[in-house]
Order: sequence, then structure tokens, then C-alpha cells
Amino acid sequence: MPPPGTPPPVGGRAHMDVQTENFLEELTDRPIEATVETQTEAFLDRPPSPLFVPAKNGEDKETQIESGDLFDFDLEVEPILDVLVGKTLEVSMLEVMEEEELTAIRAQQEKFEMMRNAELSEVQRLEYEAKRKFAEKQRRKKQEREFKEAQDELKEKVAARAFAKDYLSDLHANVFESLEETGHFYDPVKREVGEVFMPWLMGEVSGSLTAVATAYAAADGIIKASLEKAKDIRAAAVEAYEAEQKRIAEEKAAAEAAAAEEARLKVEAEAAAAEGEGADE
Repeated sequence: MPPPGTPPPVGGRAHMDVQTENFLEELTDRPIEATVETQTEAFLDRPPSPLFVPAKNGEDKETQIESGDLFDFDLEVEPILDVLVGKTLEVSMLEVMEEEELTAIRAQQEKFEMMRNAELSEVQRLEYEAKRKFAEKQRRKKQEREFKEAQDELKEKVAARAFAKDYLSDLHANVFESLEETGHFYDPVKREVGEVFMPWLMGEVSGSLTAVATAYAAADGIIKASLEKAKDIRAAAVEAYEAEQKRIAEEKAAAEAAAAEEARLKVEAEAAAAEGEGADE
């Protein structure tokens, strides 16, 4: 089956090749075109032609029609008016019903728009809440990472100071002994070092160790408080679960008691009815 082609042109018209590609291309197979003109002679002014009036033939006749011979207007116009009025009323009712339907559709659309806007607001609120929680989580992680880095740095400083203390203690002793042996260092300086430098160094190390101990104590307190809070939450959840189970058991027992009482009353009623029938017989 050949592919569908262009429909034939309408009468008095012809198809023409048109360039529709994205890039212009010279058409080399165009038909030969030529411009041709024609000139007609002007007609001389002349008077208009007279109207044609055919010659009269035959005989004239006339008929007298009295009033009421053809039709009664009041009688004939009543069904026409009924049809027109009925059609007008029908069209009016359709227009009113259409307006009411459009009003109902607009109200439904407004209600749908309100619901959709409320849902969009709720979605935006949830998205904002999720973003806020994620940002809070990242901030807490960053704080914890910075705290660990500070702890590691503090540990390194303490270890470096302890190593320096151990190393310098032997070094200083050897130097002092050597200077004392050579006679270039006196006892007052040794006493000043023992009374001033060493207490200062110990105080600095003690202060650093105190800060580390304080940080560890604060971390232990936070962890202990978190564990206590988790225990309280779990105990409250267990207590709520047990209360709910107890309430369900009580409702079930009450329902079984009510069913047993209803069965007992039914049996008593049937027995009373049976006794009444025996007395009647």
C-alpha cells in the first residue's frame, strides 16, 4: 500500500514547492516562470438597458375572500404560541440547570484547590521538618567530631608534654651534673630550678589533666543521663502496654459476663414460656 500523499488542490488552485528544511537549499528543479499581462479595451459609456416587461395576455380575474374564510388567527396561533413558550421555558430550564451545574463544578473545584493547597502546605512543612532534622543531625555530628578531635589533640599534647618532661628531666640532670662537675653552675640556680621551674611545669600538666578529667566526667554524665532517660521511656512504654492489655482483658471479661447473663435470661424466659404452655394445656 503506497504512503498517503498530499490531497489534490481545490478548484482554481495549484500546489507549489516550499522549502521546509532547517537549512536553506537552492531548488534547481523549479518550473519555468514567466510574467504575462493583457490589456482590455474600455467600454464606451451607454445608458442602462430598460427593464423587460412582457406583453400582457389572457384575462384578469378576481376573487372576493370574506373575513374568516381562510383561517382563524386566534385559534391557529394558540398551538404555535404553546410550542414557542414551551421551547422557551425548556431552553430557560436547561440554561438554569447548566448554570447550577457550573456553580457546583466551580464549588467542587474550589474545594479541591483548597484541599490541594492544604496538602501542599503539609508537604512543605514535612520537607522543612526533615531538612531541619537533617541539619540538626549534621550539626550534632560536627560537634561530636570536633569534640573527638579536641580530645585527641589534648591527648597528644599531654603525651608530648609527658615525653618532654621525661626526656628533659634526664637531660637537665645530666647537664646540671656536668656543669656542677665543671664548676660552671652553682647550687642557687639548681635550687631555683627545683623550686620555680619544676612546680610550674607540674602545675601546667596538672591543669591539663584536670581539664581532660572534667571533659571525661561531663561526657560520662551526658551518657548516664541519656541511659536513664531511655530506661524511663521504656518503663513508661511497658507500663502503658500492660495497662492496655489489662483494659482489653477487663473488657473481654465484661463482654463474656454480659453474654452469659443474656444466655441465662434467655434460658429462664424459655423455661417460663414452657411452664406457661404446660399450664394452659
